[in-house]
Amino acid sequence: MVLIAVMVCAAGFTYMTKHDAEAELSKLRKLEAAIRFEEETIDVLKADWSLLTQPARLQKLAEAYRDELHLVPVEAHQIGRLDELPARPLRIEDIVAEEAMAGGMPDGVTTGSIGQ
Repeated sequence: MVLIAVMVCAAGFTYMTKHDAEAELSKLRKLEAAIRFEEETIDVLKADWSLLTQPARLQKLAEAYRDELHLVPVEAHQIGRLDELPARPLRIEDIVAEEAMAGGMPDGVTTGSIGQ
């Protein structure tokens, strides 16, 4: 009797394990299908973007809507120099990198992903 009970429990456990594995496999297949769909969507969007940003197309649009958009060519005096640009705001990554270069951290000491 004990042996039969153990066999029934083992069969039940095996069935439950198989059922759970099949459910997980089904979830995995659904996720893979969703990933494939998103990748295909990204490919279509990239193709659309490359079509929409073709220089010849943009030139035609600029000429067609020149009066409405008040577009004029850029003149030489409108181009700025490097020293005219505002200073970039300081970030924590910059501070950590400066300290590391200045010898603020001993060799072999890492900051996790902060400096990367």
